[in-house]
Amino acid sequence: MRIRPAQPDDAAAIARIHVAAWQAAYAGIIDAAYLAALSTAQRETYWAQAIVQGRPRLLLAQDGDGAVAGWIAFGDCRDKDAPATRGEVWAIYVDPACWSQGVGQALWQQAREWLLEQGKADASLWVLAANQRAIRFYAALGFVPDPGSDRTITVAGAPIDEVRQVCPLARGG
Repeated sequence: MRIRPAQPDDAAAIARIHVAAWQAAYAGIIDAAYLAALSTAQRETYWAQAIVQGRPRLLLAQDGDGAVAGWIAFGDCRDKDAPATRGEVWAIYVDPACWSQGVGQALWQQAREWLLEQGKADASLWVLAANQRAIRFYAALGFVPDPGSDRTITVAGAPIDEVRQVCPLARGG
């Protein structure tokens, strides 16, 4: 597996994985009709712009054949109450066909190294409270719930609970 920075021509692959991962991970959590109607074209436009702007930073994982297996978006923490020394995983998605093969962990390790180089002491992310698979994955990486951080967002007209998780970035963390 090769981890590399995303390039503008990667936007289609990023969008494809974004939609496929949402449809697989959020089945039973987010309205099925909403998930079925997700647009790769809209996401491709968004990610193409993000890559050009460099915010968030995007890394891709490619398999041995060069196919994109997953990606991570990260950078400075966007939470208003976050210290300047906190980074954030904005999103991490792996092609469902590649789940449980170490792709997400490899992406996180590269992002973690970059955040450390930028002087970050810890990193946070937001996860849907009902997404137990993701919560187990993040726990294995060292993320723990940030007490009192729960919030409710609206997706497809329905309220969905999220929780912020935080991980120290110290070497070995």
